[in-house]
Amino acid sequence: MLGEIRHSEVQAWVSDLSATKSPTVVIRAFGVLAGIIDVAVKDRRLPSNPARGVNLPRKRGKKERHYLSHTQVQLLADQSRANGTLVLLLAHSGLRWGEAVGLRVSNVDFSRRRILVRANAVKVRGTVVPGIPESHELRSVPLPEFLSGPLTSQCDQKARDHLVFGTGTEYLPTPTQGDGSFAGARKRSVELDQEFPSKLTLHDLRHTAASPAISAGANVKAVQRMLGQASAAMTLDTYADLFDDDLDAVAMSLNAAKANSMLPFSTQRHV
Repeated sequence: MLGEIRHSEVQAWVSDLSATKSPTVVIRAFGVLAGIIDVAVKDRRLPSNPARGVNLPRKRGKKERHYLSHTQVQLLADQSRANGTLVLLLAHSGLRWGEAVGLRVSNVDFSRRRILVRANAVKVRGTVVPGIPESHELRSVPLPEFLSGPLTSQCDQKARDHLVFGTGTEYLPTPTQGDGSFAGARKRSVELDQEFPSKLTLHDLRHTAASPAISAGANVKAVQRMLGQASAAMTLDTYADLFDDDLDAVAMSLNAAKANSMLPFSTQRHV
């Protein structure tokens, strides 16, 4: 019963959970419990919420992100061999691994150069099964023209309901960070390029896709839709470091606008 929950018991539960789960998971679980009890308080079933004031674990600092240059992306793709096209797609579309390996031939619109994200391959009890995209929303992602040829080759001789990558009927396994095909391609890339990030993760390819879009001045909402993130605020928060270089450009634009506003009216009409 909610009325029997004590503050000390909630604290003990949080502490026990923190021993085996990440701070993010613990905070989310606590939030669900505290939210339920908040409703009971509002309904006057309880005088106060015993969960409030509990000491929660601190989230770890943000992991270092790596952004590959176009040359480095191509190098990694070349070293990925059979998975080269998949690497190019991840680094230029922002698709998550599960969304990319769950992509079916019918989801690629070559005429409009669009990728329709309709499913997300997820592992459940050791088996990879189709699920819904992480954002729970279907979305359309632009397909760069230079990827049309490689993707066409991937789709060749496959039915519309076949998977684009792999055999067409079986999902590609998620590569691990320490070994496997991705780790091998990364190691070979490092050997060929001293500036190639040795700690590159698969998820960094998604970050790499966001970088040129933001640098090119793409609307934040457009980047958000491309990546399938929950909100534009999340996109801004995640990639705040990419906007730092734009501050000088903003200052220059404001300065130019101010200077233009000080021109005589007759001159402004001819600018």
